[in-house]
Formats: sequence, C-alpha cells, structure tokens
Amino acid sequence: MTGLGPTRTEPAASVVPTGALPSFIEWGPVFAGAVFAAALSFVLLTFGTAIGLSATSPWPNSGLPARVIASLAIFWIMAQQIGTFMAGGYVAGRLRSRWHEPAQDEVAFRDGLHGGLVWAVGIVIGAALLMATAGAVARTGAELTGKAAVAAAASTTNPMDLVLDTMLRPAAAASPRAPGQPTDDPRPQMSRILTSAVASGSLSGPNRTYLAQLIAQRAGIPQEEAAKRVDEALSAAREAADKARRAAILTGLVTAISLLVAFAAAWWAAIKGGEHRDNAVPARFAFGRQLRPRT
Repeated sequence: MTGLGPTRTEPAASVVPTGALPSFIEWGPVFAGAVFAAALSFVLLTFGTAIGLSATSPWPNSGLPARVIASLAIFWIMAQQIGTFMAGGYVAGRLRSRWHEPAQDEVAFRDGLHGGLVWAVGIVIGAALLMATAGAVARTGAELTGKAAVAAAASTTNPMDLVLDTMLRPAAAASPRAPGQPTDDPRPQMSRILTSAVASGSLSGPNRTYLAQLIAQRAGIPQEEAAKRVDEALSAAREAADKARRAAILTGLVTAISLLVAFAAAWWAAIKGGEHRDNAVPARFAFGRQLRPRT
C-alpha cells in the first residue's frame, strides 16, 4: 500500500506467525543482551581501574590530583554503564523475532520493551554478583581476623583514631609518664563519647569536662589547652562525618541518574536494533568493515 509514509522492509524469515509464541516477550534475546552487557561492563571496569591506578601515585607532586581522579572515575562509571546497556539493548532488539504487529509504533514499543528488560535483568545480575562478592569478602575477612590479630592490634583503620591520637599527644615528645598515672587505654571510651556527640549533635558539659581532664592528665598539658583540643577534635569528627554523608549522597545521585539514562539508552538501542533487523542492515564493526554472509 502506498501513500502511508515510509515502512520497514519485512523479510519473511524475520516474521513469526501469530500464535507461534506464548508471549510477545522473548526471554532469550533479553538474557543474551543482559549477559553481553554484564560481560562488557566487567571488561570496561577492569580497564578503567587499571588506568586509574596508573594515574595515581603515593609520592608528592606525582600523578593526578585526587579531585581529578574522582571526577574521571565518576565519568567512566557512568559512561561504561550507559554504553554497556546500550549495547545489550541493541543485541536484544536485533535478535527479537518479528511478530505480525499491526503498526510501526507497536513494533518500536515492543523492541524498546525488550531493551528495558535487558536493563532490568542486568541490574538484577549486578546486584546478585555484588551480594555474592560481599558475602565472600565477609567470610574471608572472618577467617583472616584470627590470623591477623597481632597485626591488627599494631595498625589502626578507624578514622577516629587519628583524632584521638591528636587529643592525647603529649606537650613534649619525650614527656615522661607521671608517677601514679593510669596505664589503661582511654581511647575506646573517648571514641564512644565523641561518636555519640557527633550523632546527637552536641557534647554535654560533663562529658566535655571529663575529656578535658583525661587529656590534661594523659598529655601533661593545662586544663584550658585540653578543653581546646576537645573542641577541635569534635569539630574534626563532625567534618569527617559530614564529608562521608555528602559522598554517600553524591554516590547515590550519580548511580540513580546513570541508571535512568542507561534505561533510556537501552530502550533506544533496542529500537534501532529492531530497525536494522527489519531492514536487513548488515552488522558493522571497527573501521566500518561490513560482515557479509559466506557464500
């Protein structure tokens, strides 16, 4: 029929008779696209990690600044996530069998829906792998805890430890311990007090006085200087907690936005894959090379 606008070329082999399938959704192309996207995402993340490690350096004035590396890491995570779901959506749209859809809009919708399902299945696969990895890491950590008890006692991984060390630092590097001074470690108790103060938003007067007295006794400094250390330590702890909160918010926003964009990209790519399927467009790879069937 003419006069109805451009239509797709419909090869007979790509049209599936009505009733041949129990549903309009074909899970084979969906899973193929999701697995392809997951594999490609792993490769690109590995490549990005290697590039990021090569750009960093523990030596001063070497490597890229931390802010630049963080920005590049966020960009790369978003780009690879969107790109891999786009590739998976195209695979699903290209592999989906053509039904007797009554209109081109319905064809595009069903192709796009398969791209959206690739996105959904890919997220489920990623979440399952993340949970499995987290469980394996937790089990490994539990096994290594007993073996590394001595090393863990000598090292510190709690960010609060640096704050406590600053508070308890003596006035002189070689300040001798006063006779009768307690030898037990006050850091756990001080850490609990500061953590509670950060969570509640304020440090009570009795706790502030107690910490100042404890610091003055341990560090051998006047009470006023010890109280000043308490205020500085509380400010540093609040700043660290606020920085962690902002980082968590930024991570959540970036992840959500990239996933939404990836959903739209997978939908669009599946529609393009369906158009190439219906018009028998040959697959093209690097440098524009066209793959032709063997004769």
